[in-house]
Amino acid sequence: MRTDAQIQQDVMNQLKWNPMLTASEIGVSVNSGIVTLSGQVDAYYKKLEAEQEAKKVAGVKAIAEDIHVGVSPRHKRTDAEIAAAVLNALKWDTSIPEDHIRVKVEDGVVTLEGEVEWVFQLQSAARAAGRLAGVRKVINSIALRPKVAPSDLKHKISAAFIRNATIDASRIQVEVTGSKVVLTGRVRSLTEKEDAEKAAWLAPGIQFVENNLEVEHAPEPSKA
Repeated sequence: MRTDAQIQQDVMNQLKWNPMLTASEIGVSVNSGIVTLSGQVDAYYKKLEAEQEAKKVAGVKAIAEDIHVGVSPRHKRTDAEIAAAVLNALKWDTSIPEDHIRVKVEDGVVTLEGEVEWVFQLQSAARAAGRLAGVRKVINSIALRPKVAPSDLKHKISAAFIRNATIDASRIQVEVTGSKVVLTGRVRSLTEKEDAEKAAWLAPGIQFVENNLEVEHAPEPSKA
């Protein structure tokens, strides 16, 4: 089983590996496999990048994220300018039905509301807003419009796991009740756990995903 000190070092190295991040701006602490990220960055997307990099490290069981966004004067925008930029970003992303989404901006905090049919549309809208200069935070309040699921939904999700090179489908159990999916079993990393949940969300008609997958401890590498 990996120690907290080993996980901490690997997370710090992973942050250094990402050219979009300045690792010295981000503090890393680990307690029983739970990683806490702290510090301040100058853009919201960097906060998201740091979280995603930490999730890639073996042995990380959960992320407690306490990174603050302090927008630099060079990227400072009015709320009206940010709102216009968000609307334009939604318009140019063909996967997003921008006419179904409402945008509100207050002190650099973007709130998205409305309805879409697919979870990837909901996620794409949040990513599009989060990449923009001047955005301090994105609150995604977009709802999923109910959609009828096919009778073979469980089979479709399991097949998606098999196609995904990052997921060991043989160790994941899928149960479907109505529009709800429950995932159980064990995975090798937090990234694999999230990849499985993302694959389940991509199935048509899904409204809820209960992710009960457990992240196992990575074995120690053998010493030569």
